[in-house]
Amino acid sequence: MTPLNVPNLVTLSRIILIPLLIGIYYLPEDWLLPHSKNIAATAVFIFAGITDWLDGYLARRLNQMSAFGAFLDPVADKLIVVAALVVLLHMEPPRVHAFVALIIIGREIAISALREWMAKVGQAKSVAVAFVGKLKTVAQMVAIPLLLYRDPLFGLDCLWLGTILINVAAVLTVASMLYYMRKALPHASARS
Repeated sequence: MTPLNVPNLVTLSRIILIPLLIGIYYLPEDWLLPHSKNIAATAVFIFAGITDWLDGYLARRLNQMSAFGAFLDPVADKLIVVAALVVLLHMEPPRVHAFVALIIIGREIAISALREWMAKVGQAKSVAVAFVGKLKTVAQMVAIPLLLYRDPLFGLDCLWLGTILINVAAVLTVASMLYYMRKALPHASARS
């Protein structure tokens, strides 16, 4: 099966959206209406989130699941989240605390390395995605668009709610990392 099937192209589109997400904030002010950079960045991130669901759905529906897709999907997820966190850190004032961003980004790097190592010692199933990891993902995927948008929406304080949710995501990030580390600990003496 070719690595560039429809689901994998959808996944690649998520990676291609990253320069757009970042570039929106470098457009001259007179090119867009006030607050439209936030709206555009929010729309790009939400669209990326939809492609995350869509690539998996298409892979199953079209029976085009592949090892390349299984590799690329989580990489694309992590890249778009890291890009959004960098954008949020770069804003004046920053919309996410640097410590929170560091926790989230650091965990993604650590767990990716842990999963690679566990696969190398034949224990990949030990660190399969857990419920706490899914909760963390939901919290950050709701928080990030709220923080990108920032302005009140239908009486909802997006900045306040986004801040609460990204902090919840950071706590869940630590909890999920500890969970995966605990699962891996019995295999720490395994030779590669």
